[in-house]
Amino acid sequence: MLDHTPEQGELFSQPGIGSDDSVGYRGPTACAAAGITYRQLDYWARTGLVVPSVRSAAGSGSQRLYSFKDILVLKVVKRLLDTGVSLQNIRLAVDTLRERGVDDLARITLLSDGTTVYECTSSEEVVDLLRGGQGVFGIAVSGALRELAGSLATLPSERTDGAVVTEAADELTRRRQRRSATA
Repeated sequence: MLDHTPEQGELFSQPGIGSDDSVGYRGPTACAAAGITYRQLDYWARTGLVVPSVRSAAGSGSQRLYSFKDILVLKVVKRLLDTGVSLQNIRLAVDTLRERGVDDLARITLLSDGTTVYECTSSEEVVDLLRGGQGVFGIAVSGALRELAGSLATLPSERTDGAVVTEAADELTRRRQRRSATA
């Protein structure tokens, strides 16, 4: 992994997204937003690849809660797997991603030659890797972040105390909310 000071400006226009550590998303919501199966999510949590940072499972029937950043990392892992990067190399990349905040992640482009994952924080680094023949495909984390923010806006989240923060904004949900408010 390359380690350079970010040179790009802010790449997304949603300040404070993912900044509330007491808000999380249940497994099925995390799966839907990241484009993975529940089996993958469960396996990655059990093996420590991507663990829920809001609340981990504590016995039968307990619900894991994943943060916005956790789901962003899940989405990046899925994209790396789809391009053929080995799980072992993905684990190395995830270890580096975990150390960063959401704002830092939005400034990163990941390039890979199918074996090694390179972290680029400037267009010059991207060009240098491509010139050297190292980069074959890239993942702009900012793009994944914007996609994730859009999809999570319509999915339910909850606080660590169990209170639901957002509900899906479909017509059926709005009707149920109106009916329960008048009952």
